[in-house]
Amino acid sequence: MAAGSSWVENALVFSTGIGTPLEPRLAVEDFKRMLAKAGLPTKIRFHDLRHSAASLLLAQGVQLRTIMELLGHSSIAITANLYAHVAPDLMREAADSMDAVLG
Repeated sequence: MAAGSSWVENALVFSTGIGTPLEPRLAVEDFKRMLAKAGLPTKIRFHDLRHSAASLLLAQGVQLRTIMELLGHSSIAITANLYAHVAPDLMREAADSMDAVLG
């Protein structure tokens, strides 16, 4: 609304102030500045956000198929292989749940 008639509708999640696609290099530079301002290591890659989000969703019990579709993977095997590191915690939770049911 602030851009008024300058706004270009592209149905983007992230855009410039007038609705056009972000320049990848500038987005990464902004990301690095935000990391530094937050006191986080600037070696964190923008793509790491995707991996972190998927790991957190899996740890919260979101179904693997849902995560696969969200990430755009072509098969559930790809998603399962990439996020297998979260599985041990989920296995422990499943065992604890079964123990609670069986007493």
